[in-house]
Formats: sequence, C-alpha cells, structure tokens
Amino acid sequence: MNTKDFDYFLPAELIAQHPTQRRDESRMLLIDKKTGDWRHGQFRDILTALRPGDCLVVNDSKVLPARLLGVSKKTGSPVELLLLNELGEDVWVCLGKPGKRIREGAELIFGEGRLKARVLRVREDGNREIRFSYAGRFLELLDELGEMPLPPYITEKLADKDRYQTVYAREPGSAAAPTAGLHFTPELLEEIRARGVDVAPITLHVGLGTFRPVKAARIEEHHMHREWYSIPKKSAELIAAAKAGGGRVVAVGTTCCRTLEASGGAAGSGSTDIFIYPGYSFRVTDGLLTNFHLPQSTLIMLVSAMLGRERTLAAYAEAVREKYRFFSFGDCMLIL
Repeated sequence: MNTKDFDYFLPAELIAQHPTQRRDESRMLLIDKKTGDWRHGQFRDILTALRPGDCLVVNDSKVLPARLLGVSKKTGSPVELLLLNELGEDVWVCLGKPGKRIREGAELIFGEGRLKARVLRVREDGNREIRFSYAGRFLELLDELGEMPLPPYITEKLADKDRYQTVYAREPGSAAAPTAGLHFTPELLEEIRARGVDVAPITLHVGLGTFRPVKAARIEEHHMHREWYSIPKKSAELIAAAKAGGGRVVAVGTTCCRTLEASGGAAGSGSTDIFIYPGYSFRVTDGLLTNFHLPQSTLIMLVSAMLGRERTLAAYAEAVREKYRFFSFGDCMLIL
C-alpha cells in the first residue's frame, strides 16, 4: 500500500492548541466497526457505549518533562536537549540542538549549574549519548527544571503541565503522552467501573518515533521504532476474563492496542516495534478509543487496520466537516 493513500486534508485551525476546560467535555465520533456507520456524541457517551463484562485497557505511562533548556559551558550560548531514553548510570540518549554546540566532549549547564551534562558521543542517527551530574534525585530535578515535550504542531505554551498527563499516569518514561487517555477523569473511571466494566492498566513508554513521518513510499517498507512495555499479572487476568466471558477488550489509544497485539495480552514485559496496518488480523483488541491522527502517519494506518482505509478516511472527512478538534489535545473517536 502507498503511504499517500492515507493522506487527508486538514485545515490548520482544527489543530487543537490547548486542552478543553474539562477533560471529559470533548466531542466523540462513535463508529460501528462492522458497518462503518457513525454518530456524533460527547465523550461521556462512553458510559453507555461500554457494556458490563468489557475490559478497558489504559496506558499508565507518565510523560517526563524531558525538554531541558540550558547553555554551553564554553560559550554561554543557548542549547536544548530532549531526553529520549535512559541507558543507565545517568547516561541518556538525547536529541540536541543546535548540533554544532552539542559535539562530543561538550559540557552543558542547566538550572544555573544544578544539573550538568557532558556529551559522550554522537550516534550515527544524530542522537547524543549524554551523562548527567547533579546532587539529589534526578527525576525530581527534571520535574523542576524540565518542560513538557509537546508535539511540534502545538505552538502555544501549556499553562498546566498536568494536562499533558493522564489522571492515571504512574510510571515515568514517555517522551509523549498517550493522548487518548487525556479525556478521562477519576470520577468518570469510577462510573465506568460501577457499570461492570474492568479497567486494566498496562505500560508502554511512548517514544518520539510516534511523531516521525513515514518516509517510505510504500508502507510495507517502513520500520517502526521500538518501545518498552509491561503488562501486570492482574491486568492480564482481567483481559483474559473479558475474552473468556464474551466481553470486549477496548484499547485506550494506539499505544495500548500495539501492546496488546505484540504481547497477546499476556503478563510480562519486553519491547515491541509492531507495525499495524490494513490487512492485520487483531488477536486481542476488539475496540479502540483514539484521537484523530496526522495524515500519512503510522497511527492513522493502525486505525485503518481496524476500521478499513476508506471508512477511516470517510470518518476523518466527516470530522473535518463538523469541525472536530484534531491531534493530542483534540476530540476522539470510539470504534466498537
């Protein structure tokens, strides 16, 4: 299949630049997986869309405030780092700019010297391996000095960084939020449980590769980035119970869907580079709650695997006509 087959027109004004005032007041397009029929609703309609015996799977990964603004020790010129993943012993793989100031051996300063960094090497892919030095706890210092790594299409500054976290975020490690979960409130989750729907937390740490465009002309030639995941024993039991009892396993977001399909829903941890696109047969996932994704992205390809490419693009065209809000802080669709 051609990458351009997953393109669509999106007016720039429909890209949500900030979250809604309340998490659960977003609009939601509800789509029948078998027929492709849709209806317009509000996010709270998820209460009646789910049934007793269903299992809602959520990603409890927490976004690191991984964007650090500092200076070069040698010149005092500004530098910026984006932490991608930890290698151990205070060494992280980072994106850095401007590249000419972040060469091997360069020393960087953040927070007026409270956090220091030294570039160990520059990888072939352009990322840097950087060792940090500091007093105290690294994650606490990062929480104080770092900024949220918002996607490039969000140009407005985020007033409250908690709004780029889900209310159930627990495990630090993501470079981007699992945004389908941003719509939930603690109260709504309790109402869902009260209706006989299990909520099963799993973890997949979202990498920046989720925003990288597909450059290959044919999607089969694209190679996915690898991401770490973990499924607790209790969550695996809830997923298995739903399948055995005739309930539906509903993934909150593409991250949960990829984790479920890579693992088969079994307990354990590992990493996955699974790429789901039309033609894929889902093993575990019966339904999907997801935001509206970028044109020609691996995420819209995953949605198309569940709903069909033509139906997906038709639903997106309807969302554009109805002026839904798109991307991370935007509205959502529920496919059941």
